[in-house]
Amino acid sequence: MIAQVHVPFLITRAGTATVLTLAAVGGSMIVPGAVTDAQAATRSTKALKIAASKKGSPYRYGATGPHRFDCSGLTLYAFKKVGKKLPRTAQQQYNKTRHVSAWKRKRGDLVFFHSGRSVYHVGIYAGRGKIWHSPKTGSVVRLEKIWTRSVWYGRVR
Repeated sequence: MIAQVHVPFLITRAGTATVLTLAAVGGSMIVPGAVTDAQAATRSTKALKIAASKKGSPYRYGATGPHRFDCSGLTLYAFKKVGKKLPRTAQQQYNKTRHVSAWKRKRGDLVFFHSGRSVYHVGIYAGRGKIWHSPKTGSVVRLEKIWTRSVWYGRVR
């Protein structure tokens, strides 16, 4: 994918002089693989809708869909459907995302539940303090209020 990015978007792949020169002349640049914030938000919103569409699908440890899911299997499946590859486990997904603070979280961000430094569960933020997730054996994909403060947020790039 090639994205055309108009300055003042900050692109870390470009050299500082290039970005400053473009800003001075009001130009734009094309960076292969770059995604604007708006494109990333659209993907995350679509992934959120895909996860929600799986409401009622049964939990199964190790399952990645399309009819059964574990927690990270649901997030992996939803983002794969919008063209983003995530690693398999909740911990690996946390390591792969751009970490954001609770007050900067957005719908479609991943919510990682942790104990100390270890991530043990993941869901997709739906807004208003709720997530779509596949909680545990005997349950189904559902919308649920975040039940603890021991969470971190990650944005899929």
